[in-house]
Amino acid sequence: MSHSLPSFAGYGLGLRREHYRDFLETEVPVDFVEVISENYMVDGGQPRHILRQLRERHPVILHGVSMSIGSADGLKDAYLRRLRTLADEIQPLYVSDHVSWSRFAHFNSHDLLPLPYTEETLEVVCRNIHHAQEALGRPMLFENPSSYVSFAASAMSEAEFLAEMTRRTGCGLLLDINNVFVSAHNHGWDAEAYLRDIPPQCVRQIHLAGHTEGDGMLIDSHDQPVPGGVWSLYAKAIASFGQVATMIERDDNIPPLAELLDELAMARGFGRHLQEAA
Repeated sequence: MSHSLPSFAGYGLGLRREHYRDFLETEVPVDFVEVISENYMVDGGQPRHILRQLRERHPVILHGVSMSIGSADGLKDAYLRRLRTLADEIQPLYVSDHVSWSRFAHFNSHDLLPLPYTEETLEVVCRNIHHAQEALGRPMLFENPSSYVSFAASAMSEAEFLAEMTRRTGCGLLLDINNVFVSAHNHGWDAEAYLRDIPPQCVRQIHLAGHTEGDGMLIDSHDQPVPGGVWSLYAKAIASFGQVATMIERDDNIPPLAELLDELAMARGFGRHLQEAA
């Protein structure tokens, strides 16, 4: 894969159906939007013409949830062809997915399942990333997971796994700060040490989201405002990685657009503070 990932330091939102009219009929102060790739890849999915109209106004990021980059039996070529068609039409800023698995043979969990961090898993993931990037004709970003279980077989930390994954494949990282916060709490990690182990040059995008309290753990629910602990970790992240494309992600309990824009303004404020302190 000879192409390089562009750098982009804007602030955006995840587009949800509830806000279509706002984006199509008003000037929304965002630098990009992110959409779920699969919503626009299938027959009967969300209308492609809306996405084309949005692309005329804003850069678009395609964020997938079904590639299953950790599947031991490889990727589905039919899926990659549909994604390539969408990407060629929309010309997105980035194409991303998750460091997880959801499918094996005819089984599909429809969830983002965790991986053991072993050399064998790393070889599978890197082989699949090479396949995906070649099929799409562009490098991708992959998002760190939120997790609730760990594997005794793991021989490296999650951050070490991600760093080696990017080194071997040339992919970039979509760093979800809420996922770092949730997983660090659930497993007793040091979240700041995690950030220190991530190669700064590999981070191209950041997600910010909220979570809920579960039974003895945090749940990555994406249905709450970004909490204070995640904002604090975000400040430390951009101090290490610089300003990259930063997005507020909300998947449930969708508020009016103005509330999400208020959160986005907070993210911009952290960026301004970083610039002023430099």
